[in-house]
Amino acid sequence: MNTRVRAIAVLAACALAAAACTPGGGGGDEEGGELTWAIGGAEANPGGVHHSVADLWNEQNPDTPISIETLPEPADEQREQQALELNAGASGFDVLGMDVIWTGEYSENGWLESLEDVRSELEAASIPAAFESATWGGELWAAPYNSNAGFLYYRTDLVDSPPTTWEELREVGLAAAEEAGIAPFVGQGARYEGFVVNWLEYYWSAGGELYNEDQTEVVFDPELAEQATEFMRTSIEEGFYAPGFNTAQEEEARNEFQSGNTVFMRNWPYAYSLIQEDEESPVSEDFDVAPLPTFTGEGTISALGGFNNAVSAFSDNTEAAKEFVVWAATNEEAQTMLAEGSVPPTMQAVYDDLQDDPVMALLGEILPDARPRPPAPQWNEISVEMQRALFPAYNGEAPVDPAVVEVQSFLEGTVE
Repeated sequence: MNTRVRAIAVLAACALAAAACTPGGGGGDEEGGELTWAIGGAEANPGGVHHSVADLWNEQNPDTPISIETLPEPADEQREQQALELNAGASGFDVLGMDVIWTGEYSENGWLESLEDVRSELEAASIPAAFESATWGGELWAAPYNSNAGFLYYRTDLVDSPPTTWEELREVGLAAAEEAGIAPFVGQGARYEGFVVNWLEYYWSAGGELYNEDQTEVVFDPELAEQATEFMRTSIEEGFYAPGFNTAQEEEARNEFQSGNTVFMRNWPYAYSLIQEDEESPVSEDFDVAPLPTFTGEGTISALGGFNNAVSAFSDNTEAAKEFVVWAATNEEAQTMLAEGSVPPTMQAVYDDLQDDPVMALLGEILPDARPRPPAPQWNEISVEMQRALFPAYNGEAPVDPAVVEVQSFLEGTVE
């Protein structure tokens, strides 16, 4: 918890406590009462798929209906708003829609109810990587809900088949872009969490790791980190990255590709339907998706995204909240709703049933090998440090070697 959030939390404690007594504030007892689900993102807005899931639960569980407290779309703002409530010990949120990287921080802060007693049920239904992201210290703290993985989008009118190595991607992209008079590649290169995700996909695909399996030891490989950073640096220098790559987040990247301005794009599955359904897009009928390349050309590695649902330790209705998070993870109708709303589910059986859907079929191929960012309590600080050191290095504003050393030193400090 950073100093700013702590200060705001202290000032807001009284107001939050008062808010917890209002309708929808989690004020029911163990036998009934309304639940409040605090979750963000576009799908949490009225009409979004999370509301459809909530409606289905309410039909089946009229004694413990759930309503959505819509949080902001940016993940950092979601985290801050939840932290305000939780740091004050307020009961306004019963169910927490958590980014997969918050598990360690929230559990170490004492904000979550353990889900160890329902571990077997959730583990049996969930994609392994999604389940792993919900654990910390060997204990289950959240229920997988929706997942995500990076796709390589490519122009089928300009590229015969998707490259399988990063070097081949750069070579093919530069040639195709020159012929078409557009840019080769766009992704998430701005200085924010998305840049860290993109960098990790290069690093992981070279064979690198950050920690050992139980995160008690740093196994960071400086040579592979240099390889990943140098690839990004050279991509800017040679013009493989589109102009403005270092200011692009997901939507900027989508708009560039959807407007026909790039040959390739790294983005999440949500962009597929938006591009395909845009009748004015010059690429709506001339694109496809493939796994992200690796440096070796073998397999694929994507960062795991998505949200888990956890039960607030301060909820007045923990049993009903636990029932909801298990149901949302294991009810096939609810999980299928996510898939139909272009939100990747975490239930393995849903992917088996949707092999005719190109997005779900590709996710079914990619997700078993997707990598969760370490759900460490310090992940926010680690991400900020990686941005601080690696962003100027790949932009050619600082040398690569010292930047990599700084990241390694910071990681080692997290296990001392």
